[in-house]
Amino acid sequence: MTEFENIKVEKRGRIAVITINRPDKLNALSSGVHREGVAALEELRKDDDVRVVVFTGAGEKAFIAGADIAEFTEHTAVSQRAEFQRPTLFNSVDSFPKPVIAMINGFCLGGGNELALACDIRICSENAKFSQPEINLGIICGGGGSQRLTRLIGEGRAMEMLMTGDMIDAETALRFGVVNRVYPLENLEEETIKFAEKLAEKAPVAMQLSKEAVKLASKSNLDEGLRREIDLFALCFSTEDMKEGVRAFLEKRKPDFKGK
Repeated sequence: MTEFENIKVEKRGRIAVITINRPDKLNALSSGVHREGVAALEELRKDDDVRVVVFTGAGEKAFIAGADIAEFTEHTAVSQRAEFQRPTLFNSVDSFPKPVIAMINGFCLGGGNELALACDIRICSENAKFSQPEINLGIICGGGGSQRLTRLIGEGRAMEMLMTGDMIDAETALRFGVVNRVYPLENLEEETIKFAEKLAEKAPVAMQLSKEAVKLASKSNLDEGLRREIDLFALCFSTEDMKEGVRAFLEKRKPDFKGK
């Protein structure tokens, strides 16, 4: 695995943990983080031993406290648009074929929340704080926040978060549907890895196709989605994992999926 300057990548069996490693900047998303994150995901995409990816931030203060605002002063409207038309970490996470979990500790603001929204599952600590504060800078979301947040929690609550820029706590985030689970900070890593290990035991091809089907649901009408679901369902019958899953069920044992 490549060594990076702004992120750390650690493999724990079938799980890869990517840590945004800029604690002095509260793990702010710089252009360097985007480039390295995209490169790391491309390596992990090709690594069949890795079945689940977990994103987190270094230290206890922040998952990611937003974009690196200092970089904004270097851009014009044209150059900023070009910057976000290149491969971003947000879109690379969203399109990654394997399950991606955000392990959220502390502040999850702006671009940090947008990265968490691009993940498939969000698990946070009780001290986590969430916000889309771009309105306070006279701008709007640029990493998919207005789109993914609305699809996740509905128009009314998304409007409130984007128009006020106010922070919400972990309990509110759970109630809104921003996160899936909340744990005490001291248990966050243990519980997140336990959840990731549970996903890593499932059939990788079926996991990928499930993710594809769910992503399609927000991008198509019901009839198109149902037709595509049938195609993906049928495709599973061509895999060795499907045969193993059926055999294991009939033999009353735990399946051993190989990802084929």
